[in-house]
Amino acid sequence: MSESSLPLTVTAAGRPAPGQRAAGGLLRSLAPLLTEWLPRQRWFAGKGRPISGFSLVSATELLPCAHAGSGAGATPGLLHLLVRARQPAPPHEPGDGTGTGSGTDGSPDADCYQLLVGVRSVLPPEFAPASLGTPTDGPLRGRALYDALHDPRLTGLLLERLRSPGRLGPLRFVTAPGAAAVPSGLRPRVLDAEQSNSSVVYGSAYILKLFRRVDPGLNPDLELPLALARGGCARVPAPTAWFEAAAGPDGDAPDGPVAEGPGLTLGVLQPYLPGSGDGWQLAQRALAGRRDFTAAARGLGRATAEVHATLADTLPTAPLRGPELERLAAGMAARLEVAARAVPALRPYRPGLRNAFAAVAGLARLGQARRVQRVHGDLHLGQALCGAGGDEWTLIDFEGEPARPLHERRLPQPVVRDVAGMLRSFDYAACQQGTGERWTRDWAAANRAAYCAGYADVAGTDPRDDARLLRAFETDKAVYEVLYEARHRPAWLPIPLSAVRRLAAAGD
Repeated sequence: MSESSLPLTVTAAGRPAPGQRAAGGLLRSLAPLLTEWLPRQRWFAGKGRPISGFSLVSATELLPCAHAGSGAGATPGLLHLLVRARQPAPPHEPGDGTGTGSGTDGSPDADCYQLLVGVRSVLPPEFAPASLGTPTDGPLRGRALYDALHDPRLTGLLLERLRSPGRLGPLRFVTAPGAAAVPSGLRPRVLDAEQSNSSVVYGSAYILKLFRRVDPGLNPDLELPLALARGGCARVPAPTAWFEAAAGPDGDAPDGPVAEGPGLTLGVLQPYLPGSGDGWQLAQRALAGRRDFTAAARGLGRATAEVHATLADTLPTAPLRGPELERLAAGMAARLEVAARAVPALRPYRPGLRNAFAAVAGLARLGQARRVQRVHGDLHLGQALCGAGGDEWTLIDFEGEPARPLHERRLPQPVVRDVAGMLRSFDYAACQQGTGERWTRDWAAANRAAYCAGYADVAGTDPRDDARLLRAFETDKAVYEVLYEARHRPAWLPIPLSAVRRLAAAGD
């Protein structure tokens, strides 16, 4: 096979595959373009670190690329790529005490990215903002390459693939058991608000979430909604279909979603909820009009508890005993030290904050234990949608914190971790109206209390009754926020610092 032609499928996992020579030529020709283009994408995780090279995991033609045209009636090519970007390892930051992190290939310096590349002989002007460039050699020499998610013709093809389950090389397209048939011809539009992923809405019926930075194993954003659907929970849209890179160099995988090993979850299709507003937007409107939000907050607490109850029924739970509690507290304390070294404004509050973590270790010395289970992992107002009636909440985006390794995001956690995330979100919402305003502090406090009361309506226990663990998780979250805002949004730093002052004083 010559390097001027592109094979239907080439893989670079486990052993040499047919078309390996073309694959090498493809990657060499794309490397200069990707080195410039990838760091400019919002979902690229390695910003601030140079790219030293790439390795190809797989390349699959979803539409033939060698003779892609450019005219109105011409068919563009569509190339699916999984590419590892090699970079210097980031500075070490401690995990949560329940696991350790690594990169996609077992090291922290090789993140794997999913790319969908459109191919045309000449790029139409409307796709110019999505351009990757034109290779000067290799099998796609002289072709115009661009991010295919901005081309409705190519995103329409993705939906057709998901409507017809099956395999294409290392890719596997799966329809959820019992899911309603997806109609054809739904008009696609890419959303522009994503940070760590990309989404395409089809008509007003479905949304396809594509994971850009991917890790081996089952992504919780597929795993947990599937479990909730099995448990009959209506608070989360059930997956309709998904696609993945199947385990093994030949694309072999058992029935059902890839669970472990080299398989990667690539995208999930779910019902779209038009007309819903996310909790952040709704809270901001309430604040702007100085309107009461406690009824909505209480409903959101009930929805969270229903999701937690179903996850506990459908997936394993475990006890969190003395040694695990001590490791949890030690991880929180270590993250505090890392953040304090980076953000001097945090240092005066360290003694009070340490007390919050020491109280968790104290639970271990008292012989106490807690239950852990699967949780949302990154719960905040923006991860909750409310219908037009204002009283029915739906939770979305179960991926967890994208910066954490996938195996950490799949670990069982105390449910108060999710509760703490939502409590911090109420504070953030209120602070948008001013960190020093008394009425905004009262608004946040009232809605934090309403949320916990709503949780207790369903769970039978109030999260505030587990005050030591809840305070520790809220403190840990506030410390994380201080570090994040100092690095990315310095103007927002007073928001988590106001929480830090409150939490530190509570421990004195």
